[in-house]
Amino acid sequence: MIISRRWLRRPIPLATQSNGPWGNDDNVGPRNPWSVPPGAKRSGAKPTALDEFIRRARGGGGGGGGEGGGGPQLPLGANARMLWLLGVAVLVAIWLVLTSIHQIGPQQRGVVTYFGRYSGMLEPGIRVTLPAPIVNVTKVDVEQVRTDEFPRDGGETVLTGDQNIIDLAYTVRWRVSDARNYVFEIKDPQETVRATAESAMRSVLATTTLNQAIGAGRTEIEVRVAETMQQILTSYQAGVQVQGVSIKQAAPPSQLADDFNAVTAAQQEAVGNLNNARSYSQQVVARAQGEASAFDQVYAQYRLAPEVTRRRMYYETMEAVLAKTDKTIVETPGVTPYLPLDRGRRLQEPGATASGTATGPAPAQPGSGGAR
Repeated sequence: MIISRRWLRRPIPLATQSNGPWGNDDNVGPRNPWSVPPGAKRSGAKPTALDEFIRRARGGGGGGGGEGGGGPQLPLGANARMLWLLGVAVLVAIWLVLTSIHQIGPQQRGVVTYFGRYSGMLEPGIRVTLPAPIVNVTKVDVEQVRTDEFPRDGGETVLTGDQNIIDLAYTVRWRVSDARNYVFEIKDPQETVRATAESAMRSVLATTTLNQAIGAGRTEIEVRVAETMQQILTSYQAGVQVQGVSIKQAAPPSQLADDFNAVTAAQQEAVGNLNNARSYSQQVVARAQGEASAFDQVYAQYRLAPEVTRRRMYYETMEAVLAKTDKTIVETPGVTPYLPLDRGRRLQEPGATASGTATGPAPAQPGSGGAR
């Protein structure tokens, strides 16, 4: 026991001789910043500037890494509050910029609502309003012409006024004319326009025949459908203006295509025959009118000189009759000439082709009056 007590009373060489990185507490070597100044009491010594800085950085929460100091802690004091306030300020600034400043394009209009109620309209440019949710701005393109295709998929069959069925495909062009009504009056504007177009097309075709639908009546159908659509949308106050309707396809169903083609061919043949009949009737009428005009001219001459005109008409008639017959005329009375009738020249019908060589006229006999 005496030996052990003496051993413990002996100074430890490492504790007394090792100066460490800051030296010892004597005046030899650099001074330790955490050591107590010479002549000061450890129990009543004031903390150094470095201790005060560490304490503030730790939020004033007691000692550091010494006894009872605990591990590293997050800043919870005034600096932490400043960081939180700075973050909130940044978020508020971003919120104000995104919801208060609005860029309206040249083709757009901004519909402004104040707590959900219509407040006004923003023209093109950069506009500033109160932030959301106090004020909301809905941008609407009022210049774009929208196009809807009908039908969306497959074919659409429509019943015509003469109880026939056709496959139909068409397009509708429309744009926004009133941004306020477009936003507030109808829930789904595009679907409303589509439903209106389908209803108008079926309504018009219900009063149209098949020939008009697949033929020359398409233009009239397009105009009537556009007018009907505009009337319905105007009654809804939809803020939509119909630009036009175009029928791309109007044909009979594929199952009946051959029958419709046969009917179409028959109709075309009937039209051709009717045109030929009209052409022939016009020719007959023109010929009759020409003959009537010639008769009027002859009658006018007959009234001026009846005897001369009568004789001339007689000669012309006899010439036309005798020109088609074989004839021999003897004018000398009391003389019987020799007439070789078997060798006489036979006249041909007008337009007929000679079948052989014709013989010349019989020579006149001496003493006869001659043949003519």
